[in-house]
Amino acid sequence: MATTSRLLVARTRRLEPGDPRHDRPLLELLPSGSTLSWVRDGSGLVGWGCAARLEVDGPNRFTQADDWWQQLCERTEVFDSVGLPGCGPVAFASLAFADEPGHSVLVVPEVVVGERDGVRWITTIGNGPAEPTPHEPVHPPGTVSYSDGQLSATGYRQAVAEAVRRMQEPGGLGKVVLAHDLLATTSEPLDMRFLLHNLAARYPSCWTFAVDGLVGATPELLLERTGYEVRSRVLAGTIWPHEDHSTEELAAELLSSEKNRNEHAYAAESLAVQLRPFCSDLTVPDEPEVLQLRNVMHLATNVEGKLSDADGRAASLLRMTAAVHPTAAVGGTPTPDAVQLISELEGMDRGRYAGPVGWLDGSGNGELGIALRCAQVENAAEPGEETGRSGGKVRLFAGCGIVPDSDPDLEVAEAEAKLLPVREALEGLH
Repeated sequence: MATTSRLLVARTRRLEPGDPRHDRPLLELLPSGSTLSWVRDGSGLVGWGCAARLEVDGPNRFTQADDWWQQLCERTEVFDSVGLPGCGPVAFASLAFADEPGHSVLVVPEVVVGERDGVRWITTIGNGPAEPTPHEPVHPPGTVSYSDGQLSATGYRQAVAEAVRRMQEPGGLGKVVLAHDLLATTSEPLDMRFLLHNLAARYPSCWTFAVDGLVGATPELLLERTGYEVRSRVLAGTIWPHEDHSTEELAAELLSSEKNRNEHAYAAESLAVQLRPFCSDLTVPDEPEVLQLRNVMHLATNVEGKLSDADGRAASLLRMTAAVHPTAAVGGTPTPDAVQLISELEGMDRGRYAGPVGWLDGSGNGELGIALRCAQVENAAEPGEETGRSGGKVRLFAGCGIVPDSDPDLEVAEAEAKLLPVREALEGLH
């Protein structure tokens, strides 16, 4: 379902010192209501309003979204005096993990403010206002309470145990990534900016995102395309803080863990195999490094490549994403069998959790991460809504890579550690 077929106009200009939008943090520019974000270390993009929108379902969602975006860009008249990635027409994208039902969305905002390499700019698209709506204070969500989601922690442990049993059988899978959900209810309508501000403050090295109610801070970059260059940051293999263990000891334990090294190798190789046909050159380091976050540490591999068809449709960001998604980092190995097992053992619709999320511009550039450490906000505060009228509902997700020697109790503990970022952001903990 698409919302527009009319000609659009996109105007991008640099914001100069003295403009009130030049020095304020990007997330502080967002009005309440339609909130769009992709921010890391203070740089990135925020947007609001809706100049165009696409909702698409099913296994062909990537190519259908790409066709729609290419056609929309062809119908857009562009005036861009800045010329950086993220200028001109921009769409924020969030695509489903699974093919069925596969509900996915692209949103073209009316206003985008971006920052890159110390340059701040503003883009207006369509007939959107050049100025933000009056800035309203960010409202806290009040009291937060939790209840079981579609797959409780107990059910998750049972699913992990069954997955381990099957993988230990002859010819079993090498890896499967299982997730579960947790429901949160807030006593006040949820202002998504409250979540975004807290996540960005606690996890500045992650990509803090918001697209169509999906809000989170992901440490994992699925694909970034800038001109002829493409890169990815693959994460798999996790350890979390333990008493009497220093940071150095935890990192050494993670690097020496055969279980985590095997899990990581599956993920890095699955991405490289699918991305290599698009590239004339692809570099995959032999050894992973350790990425330290506030709540966990991950094994990380940074993959970099040069596109062989950078000007062709085959190498568009969405079509490359269709080829690499899902990697073993969020699916498993072999991927088709793992995805089938996920559907069987989880018994829930992940929605857009663990799917690609990020942005695209009209020049072929963009960044798509994997929607991790996130929640789907079901009831958000609308502009001008009085607090106290109704609460908010939020569905949180967390998952772990399961291999034949996984311990179900440890996997439950790891999933709980991965729920902490959103839980603490909801509760306003510092």
